[in-house]
Amino acid sequence: MMMPRLVPRWPAWLFCWRAACIQGASVRQKMWAGPSKIPGLGGPRGAWGTSPLVPRGSCSASSRTPEVTLTPERYPVRRLPFSVVSEDDLAALERVVPGRVITDPEELEPPNVDWLRTVRGSSKVLLRPRTTQEVAHILRYCHERNLAVNPQGGNTGMVGGSTPVFDEIILSTALMNQVLSFHDVSGVLVCQAGCVLEALSQYVEERGFIMPLDLGAKGSCHIGGNVATNAGGLRVLRYGSLRGTVLGLEVDNTGYDLKQLFIGSEGTLGVITAVSILCPPKPSTVNVAFLGCPGFAEVLQTFRTCRAMLGEILSAFEFMDAECMKLVRLHLGLSCPVQESPFYVLIETAGSGPGHDAEKLGCFLEQVLDSGLVTDGTLGSDERRIKMLWALRERITEALSRDGYVYKYDLSLPLDRLYDLVGDLRARLGPSAKHVVGYGHLGDGNLHLNVTSEAFSTSLLGALEPYVYEWTAGQRGSVSAEHGLGFKKKDVLGYSKPPEALQLMRQLKALLDPKGILNPYKMLPTHA
Repeated sequence: MMMPRLVPRWPAWLFCWRAACIQGASVRQKMWAGPSKIPGLGGPRGAWGTSPLVPRGSCSASSRTPEVTLTPERYPVRRLPFSVVSEDDLAALERVVPGRVITDPEELEPPNVDWLRTVRGSSKVLLRPRTTQEVAHILRYCHERNLAVNPQGGNTGMVGGSTPVFDEIILSTALMNQVLSFHDVSGVLVCQAGCVLEALSQYVEERGFIMPLDLGAKGSCHIGGNVATNAGGLRVLRYGSLRGTVLGLEVDNTGYDLKQLFIGSEGTLGVITAVSILCPPKPSTVNVAFLGCPGFAEVLQTFRTCRAMLGEILSAFEFMDAECMKLVRLHLGLSCPVQESPFYVLIETAGSGPGHDAEKLGCFLEQVLDSGLVTDGTLGSDERRIKMLWALRERITEALSRDGYVYKYDLSLPLDRLYDLVGDLRARLGPSAKHVVGYGHLGDGNLHLNVTSEAFSTSLLGALEPYVYEWTAGQRGSVSAEHGLGFKKKDVLGYSKPPEALQLMRQLKALLDPKGILNPYKMLPTHA
């Protein structure tokens, strides 16, 4: 059996790294050599990167009444030959996590449904471990008994990756929510995987730092799930992806603990139980500009000018189309702070000198307004105004969920063709779609393409797929930019990966999870 190896990007003393094996009884530990444990998280958010006025994740499964169709009834998927949980299994698991084996059908209803309410499993058991050792014991037992396991964090995913497909045991990290250590010179945070991103943001902000990751779902998503899906978010332009900011992982599985292998593996190779992440210093000055643009060509040119003139203080550049604005106004009652435009961009700057930043931003705004790239704009520099402007962008997903059934696509495309697909689909779908909208992160070529209808429609799905994926492949783009593959996108991975890469992924899965019990039916295509 392979024993754990540390793959550092930082001095070894900054790591908390433990790896436990499914196949075997020993647990090797390499413990943190620095400060003692810090209490768990809590308290209100700080000023920078705060939540919008209504919490993200508020449209959870538990707050809606309509029944969601069981996944196997909507999608062509067959249960693999895993064992069924028995009374003896429940008794054994109760000994591992006493009082934290959940079998109440009412308590199991929300974790069986994704927050978009598009897929539903039929798990009869949810486990709530608190420690890595408990997770290791659970996985070892499930491996021996051939019981499938569905790791679950905040259950905020968009592709059905965190909800069971059949009766897999749900392994929740919700009680694994402790900060293990924080180094106030290096900015290295070590925490358990069940810490909510927003709570971590508050924790490090109080110590003069920020999380390098910011998402619309930060009020409920878990850091372990963020890493497992390699979430991108709103700060990729400034701080890069998690592959660069995550310094180490604590992963429970057999064999390798190479961090890059587990980032983006969506729980199919191992269960992430702790994360070591590098947090940048908190900027002292933050400004947000919300601008209207007459066309997408002007959006692109504004982005180019923005990068050239704002340089090191540029933190985020987001775009949304007019349909997005209509939906947040219609369903959420938010008002547009500028005159109506075909497109809108949100630009955030973050720096350390108020005068320096204001001067650079002022010159940029004067340039884009005088050149006609921007037709109207507004600026926010206080907490209330910044929150209000960010809410227009961050709450688009919430507005879409209130518009009907949502077909969601998270694509990576060349910038000059990024929005073309939206127009193509509006012409292709016509009145069969309620709304076709596009928004996203221009800095990394990430388009969030969403189509709504009154209810799920097989014919509408047939008009969308595989057309969307073929179009994306024709531009040499990616079918999944930041949401992962999960259950919904696993069979379209071939549009972005060659057969040799898919085969290698299957071999890695077989090596690290020989019985295939970890998050089955996810990420890997059904057919070879």
